[in-house]
Formats: sequence, structure tokens, C-alpha cells
Amino acid sequence: MNSFLNKSISTAKPPGRPPAAVELSPEGVLAAALPGSGAAPVYAFVPLPPGALIPGIGEPNIRAAEAVSDAIRSALSQVSPRTRAVSLILPDTVVRIFMLDFDSLPARAAEALPILRFRLRKMVPFDVEHAGVSYQVLSQAKNEWKVLTAVLPGLILAEYEAAVRSAGYEPGAVLPSSLAALEAIDSLEAVLAANLSPLALTTSIATGNDLLLHRTLDLPENPALRLAEIQRGIAVAAAYFEDKLQAPARTLHYAGNYETAEFVRWIDNPDLTVVDLAPRPETGAMTSLGHANIAAATGALVGAS
Repeated sequence: MNSFLNKSISTAKPPGRPPAAVELSPEGVLAAALPGSGAAPVYAFVPLPPGALIPGIGEPNIRAAEAVSDAIRSALSQVSPRTRAVSLILPDTVVRIFMLDFDSLPARAAEALPILRFRLRKMVPFDVEHAGVSYQVLSQAKNEWKVLTAVLPGLILAEYEAAVRSAGYEPGAVLPSSLAALEAIDSLEAVLAANLSPLALTTSIATGNDLLLHRTLDLPENPALRLAEIQRGIAVAAAYFEDKLQAPARTLHYAGNYETAEFVRWIDNPDLTVVDLAPRPETGAMTSLGHANIAAATGALVGAS
């Protein structure tokens, strides 16, 4: 799978992604690192106290800054990153993703970003001028450019970056969870994927270097309503896959905080074979990770320098 958003949301622009990543979620902090060239990633997870981190775009996310920074420091120390720069992975509910069409777009980011911000002004309920914005040109032809754009409130981005810096590291790249996870799929064929957290379901359809669908649904707290929303979200994504690609989806690549077998029972769709988007290694630190999802951190390390 080709890289989405290789222009990071962060203002930092390192030559290639760092060989370490850290994903922040309400459940805890997942760290991953590449010990050396050609080596498999190692992982570590440190749980957070309930309420320490509450993702969203309307108010502060990090409610216990010291606890979050301590968890980041502890998780990363267990994987011994080779650099202080790390890829920072954010919850999907923090970032808004859009596929925008343009007649053309300047090649230089300094000239393209003001155009993107202008388009985004009426699309998001927060200040775009001071927001974190990233983009990737997915396809271009004469007078027809398709641009994947990610945006989140500047103050929210600053919160997460400050937590990483307080732990003694530097956010070398910033990515939303589901887009990072897609990079763990080594395929140029069309892919239907789902990323499920206790707060949201994100469905995606990717083919080569194009993204046909990226849809995040906030999930209700009521268990019955939540189940119905998950089933509906998968059904809509599968129908969209068939409509766009003129063939039914046979495989669903799954990443989530719940066991794959449990997810299969929930969606109850015999036409879809569910596979782990990033299968867990059978040995190593995974024994201490509980139900932590490693897909996004694994994808963030693809192409690391």
C-alpha cells in the first residue's frame, strides 16, 4: 500500500519517518520501534487511568498531562528507540479527513496550504487558519486533481505534541490512526478495511495510491445501538466497494481493540472474510499488550529511515 499523507500533519518534516512510533488512545500508549535494519518491530503498551485522555475536537483532550507523558516515556523506554524523533499517531476522532477536488494545485506546500485552508473554512467547526493541515495528491490529470487532506484544531495538535516533548521525545511525524494502519497492508489491490475503537468505527477503501473511502462514525454508548451502527457502517462500506469497483468485497482487513472473532460475530456478514490488518507476532512483548491494536504503529514504521 502506498503512503497516504507522507506530508505529516506536524510542522516537522524529517527525511523519512522515524524508526519509532507511539499511538495515544484513551486506553493507553502503544509504542513500537525498529531495533535495526531488517529487524521486526518490537512493541510495548502502558495503560492510562480512566479519563486521562478523551479524544475530540471541541475541548482539551489530555486531562492528566503528567500521567500521559509518563506513559509515553515508559512505553518508549521499553522498545529502546534509536532516535528521539517518533511518529505520533492520533485517534481518528481527533482528525477530520477529506478528499478534495481541484483544477490544479501548486507544487510547493507553502503555496498549496493557503488554498486548502480556504476550502476547509466552511467544512470544519474550528479555526482553520491555526489548524494542523496535511495533504497528499492522490491523482492528477488535466484540470482534475484529487487531494487527500487531514485537518485538526491547532490547540489539540499542540496538546499531543507537548505530551511527547514532555516525555523527552520529539514528534517527527503526526498521523491519524486509520491512515497509518492502511500502510501496514502490502498490496496494490483494492482493500476494504475497518478500524474499530470503543469510540468510533472508521471504514476505508484503498486501491494502489488512491483512497476511495475514508469514513469515521462516532459510536453510541448503548450496546444495542453500537452494534447496529457497526453493522450498518460495514454494510455501507461493502456496498460502496462494490459500486465503485464493480465487484463485491470478499475480504475485510480488520484492526481494533476487540478480538477478531468477536468482531466477526458482531458484523454477522458471511460474504466477508475478516483478516487481521496487522497480525500480532507470536513471540516478544505482545504478551503484555492485552487488546492493544498494533496496526497503526506497524504502518507508521513502513518506510522509516
